[in-house]
Amino acid sequence: MYPSGTLRAMQIVGLVPARYASSRFPGKPLARIGDRPMIAWVVEGARRSRRLRDVIVATDDPRIEKVCRERGIPAVLTSPDHPTGTDRLAEVARKLPDDVVVNVQGDEPAIDGGVIDAVVEALLADPGAAIATAAHPADPGAGTDPNRVKVVVDRRGRALYFSRSPIPWAAAGSEGPPLLQHVGVYAYRRPFLLEYVSLPPTPLERAEGLEQLRALEHGHAIAVAAVDWRGAPVDVPEDVPRAESLLRELGRL
Repeated sequence: MYPSGTLRAMQIVGLVPARYASSRFPGKPLARIGDRPMIAWVVEGARRSRRLRDVIVATDDPRIEKVCRERGIPAVLTSPDHPTGTDRLAEVARKLPDDVVVNVQGDEPAIDGGVIDAVVEALLADPGAAIATAAHPADPGAGTDPNRVKVVVDRRGRALYFSRSPIPWAAAGSEGPPLLQHVGVYAYRRPFLLEYVSLPPTPLERAEGLEQLRALEHGHAIAVAAVDWRGAPVDVPEDVPRAESLLRELGRL
């Protein structure tokens, strides 16, 4: 069980990991989407959250830090040697007083503050969970798309497993429950985040290429918030027009 924070108001911060040297899209955080760089869209969306006291960019590159500071976005320059974005967040979180740290993915320009709030609320509602994340009913074709991660949950709304494969598999003659598609927003209890980055990587984590499986394999619970939201993640340059289209649809561009 984790402290509930009822003796004082919980402090919650949003951190955005932003790495310049993406193998599929170098300089991705600075890619222009409409009239501004992608990192600015992410921060703007995260700032719509009612739960976050602040949104801070954690980056390994002075070019990203410079752009953020020119736009009035708090940014922290971190070590370039971190193997994952979570390690980058932990470096920043060690110096912060917050009880909960939210990992806001830096490649989701249409992120909605309501999704962040739902994830935070799922964590606070489950004292036995170390992490919370979100999921929605899978989009058409997502089941066979390895870039769209699926999750199965138990009756308490905790994750049983995450996979790039279509899970659960419906046996012959069985309709099965609908597939749930994972949304890559995470809320960590700060003590667990600092513990997590010291845990050794695990076999399922390596096999699926999914960091969150490390927590499950080490026996830690992940609460999953059900949301009705569709983003437009930018993995490669060809994804930019789709993100711009969604932002126009939302009236933000």
